[in-house]
Amino acid sequence: MTEAAWELHGLKLSYFTGKLEAWLRARGLPFRFVEMDMAGFRACARSTGVAQMPALRAPGGAWMTDTTAILRRLEVEAPGPALQPEAPLAAFYSLFLEDAFDEWLWRPALYYRWAFPDDAGLMSRRIAATLMRDLPLPLALKAEVMRRRQRAVYLRGDGITRATAPLVARLYPEVLEVLEPVLARRPFLFGERPVAADFGLFGPMFRHFSSDPTPAEILRERAPAVLAWTARLWNARPESIAAAPLPDKAPADLDPLLRLAARDHLAELSANASAAAAGLRRARFRRGEADWSLPVSPYRVQCLADLQAAFTALAPAGRAEVLERLGPEAGVLAAPPVEVAPPQGNGVRNRLWT
Repeated sequence: MTEAAWELHGLKLSYFTGKLEAWLRARGLPFRFVEMDMAGFRACARSTGVAQMPALRAPGGAWMTDTTAILRRLEVEAPGPALQPEAPLAAFYSLFLEDAFDEWLWRPALYYRWAFPDDAGLMSRRIAATLMRDLPLPLALKAEVMRRRQRAVYLRGDGITRATAPLVARLYPEVLEVLEPVLARRPFLFGERPVAADFGLFGPMFRHFSSDPTPAEILRERAPAVLAWTARLWNARPESIAAAPLPDKAPADLDPLLRLAARDHLAELSANASAAAAGLRRARFRRGEADWSLPVSPYRVQCLADLQAAFTALAPAGRAEVLERLGPEAGVLAAPPVEVAPPQGNGVRNRLWT
């Protein structure tokens, strides 16, 4: 890898763009931010094979997308301080939490952005003024088109009903309640140095929960230590973290967070994989006090397979510890992976905008 600047293509209000941008800053990789418009979005899609953001262009011209895959690759190939634990168990817990924050907190982040009028109005105007700036239409019209589109896709299309909406809304303060004491004790989730789990959590916290009006007020009032952690991770630089040791364990006070994530995230991954294997278009299951119907995601089938492979690679004592710490839903990690046809493109999420 050369020291020439990378190009990060995305939006300053995007969940996964923020995650990748923070990682590049902490790793010390020089990069230039390129704000997408519709023409740029289409150009990136042609280069990466999938219409989503962010996209990262290496100094040599190669294109990458999917933040999880990018972080894994650059952790090995790029210079800078390591941002993933070396100890197998700590690495597994970091992988699990990163995946949960990417896929599990996605729904409440999008819910709070698009279900509340003030938030939806603000963010639809911002998208209209940035991503859609090259479309020759009135700003108000573009904003209304975007608001309707996002609500259709990320609310009605993603399982939000009268029965499930209260559960999705409640998840955000539940997560804050278990995070607040952890991040009041130490700088980052696992210790003195951020790891992949921190960057996974940063996606929803930075560009959604700490930025959008409704969840930001909740964050300020209920979880000031989480708010401080958000700024701390954004401010992380190689010189500020390189001397800190890589964590060699997931501290015991993470157990409430691990169990909360396993309760919801692993149950959904399991239902999704079973529906995909049966050739269904939607996964239907019971969770909490509601029946859920979600579109089947081939990407999340691969997420579960990756977690299962990482779990299987642990020593027997490590696997036993994971099953105990994550609780009853963790049994799916020991099940044989579900085999389905690979998703189109390079296997990334089928997401356009946040």
